[in-house]
Amino acid sequence: MPPLGRSRHPASPTRDHASRPGSLIDPQTLFRIKSLQLRARAAVEGFIKGIHRSPYHGFSVEFSEYRQYTPGDDPRYLDWRLFARSDRYYVKRFEDETNLRCHLVVDASRSMSYRSGAYSKSEYARTAAATIAYFLTLQRDAVGLVAFEDRITDYLPPRHRPGHLRRLMGMLDREPQGRATDLAGPLDQIAATVNKRGLVILISDLLAPADALRTPLARLHSRGHEVIVLRVLDPAEVGFTFDTPAMFQDVETGRELYIDPAAARAGYLERFAAHAAEIERICTDLGFVFQPITTDSPLELVLFDVLKARMRRAGGLARRAGPGRGAAR
Repeated sequence: MPPLGRSRHPASPTRDHASRPGSLIDPQTLFRIKSLQLRARAAVEGFIKGIHRSPYHGFSVEFSEYRQYTPGDDPRYLDWRLFARSDRYYVKRFEDETNLRCHLVVDASRSMSYRSGAYSKSEYARTAAATIAYFLTLQRDAVGLVAFEDRITDYLPPRHRPGHLRRLMGMLDREPQGRATDLAGPLDQIAATVNKRGLVILISDLLAPADALRTPLARLHSRGHEVIVLRVLDPAEVGFTFDTPAMFQDVETGRELYIDPAAARAGYLERFAAHAAEIERICTDLGFVFQPITTDSPLELVLFDVLKARMRRAGGLARRAGPGRGAAR
C-alpha cells in the first residue's frame, strides 16, 4: 500500500534544457542492469558522451607530514630519499590530496522503501550515490559514504586509492533495514566528525519536519562545507496520483487509514507544497544547492548538478588562492 502522507513537489523537477547532457538514459532501462557498479558506469558514460568535456585545473597541495607505507597506498608518493636514509618506506601526506573531498550522505530509512514502479526511492538514491562516486573517482576526487536511518549505519571516509570505490559500491549494494527517519541526529554526527572542509551531498526524501532540518543543516554550513541537497521522491508521491479509495499505510509507523484520494488530494498537495517550500527556503538561506528530483528522472541530471557545484567550487578555490598560493595552473 502507498505510504500515508508521502508526497513531493506538485511538478517534476526541471533543468535548463539548453545545458542538459545530450544523451539521457531512461531509468527503466538503466535499472535492468543488476550490478550497481555497472549501472553507475553506464550512467556516467552516457553523461560524458552528452557533454563537451572541459579540462579541470589542478591545485597545488601543501605538504603535511610523513607516515609509514601501508598496502594500498599510491606508490607514487613514496619518498625514496627517506627510504635511502632509514631503510623504511614512507609516503608523503598532504593537506589536500585531491581536488575535492566529498561525503555522500544517503538516507536508508523506511520511507525510502516506497515504490510505485519497478524500483524504490532507496534503490534510486543508492544508484545516484554510486553514479556520483564513480564519476568523482574518474576525476581523481576523494569520495566517502555515510548511510543513515535513525542513526548512522555505515561510514566510509573519503579516499582515492585502489579498491576504495569497490568497497563503497559494496556498502551501497547492501539492502537497508529501513528504520524510522531521523535526519537531525545523523547530520549532527556528520557535522561533529567531518573536520576538513569539502562537499556534502545529502540524498533523501526529506520526509521530516522542516524545522528539524534547519539546525543540523546550519551546523554543516558553520563547518564550511558546501552542501548539495538532492530530494528524491516517487512520482506518485509528487502528484498524489491515486484514483480509487484504499487503505493507505505509513511505511514507518505501520499505521493504516482508509482514504478517498478525490477528497484528500487538494489538502495533501497544499500541505506538501508548503513543506517543500519551507525546505527549499532553508537551503537557500544557507547557500546550499537544492534540487528536487523524481525517481523517473535520468541519473545524468543528478551528475549535471554535481558537476556544476564542483566547477563552482574550483573557481572559488582559484580566486581565494591568488597568485603564488596554489592558484589554478
